[in-house]
Amino acid sequence: MEEFTFEWDLIHSILKRFWTLQALERENVEASDAPDSEVGVGTSKKNRATSANSNALKLTCELLRVFITEAVQRAAAIAEAEGATQIEPTHLEIILPQLLLDF
Repeated sequence: MEEFTFEWDLIHSILKRFWTLQALERENVEASDAPDSEVGVGTSKKNRATSANSNALKLTCELLRVFITEAVQRAAAIAEAEGATQIEPTHLEIILPQLLLDF
């Protein structure tokens, strides 16, 4: 089986996009919950930009690599047991619940 890795920049971009969407959603909820006089008053930790250091990105990339590798290996075992030559979505559906519990 061929070894693969994830690019740090890609993972960082995905995380930044997720954090941005979360911040926007949080702002919308807070704006709708707060009285008009309180909107925009003060600053908090919630308003600061979220970031990740290089060690966190390395660890995230490695965790994704291990997770994907394990998913492929388990799905391949199911496919082989069924006599299939390719991994199909149904094979992933079979292994996914236990895989998520294991991680």
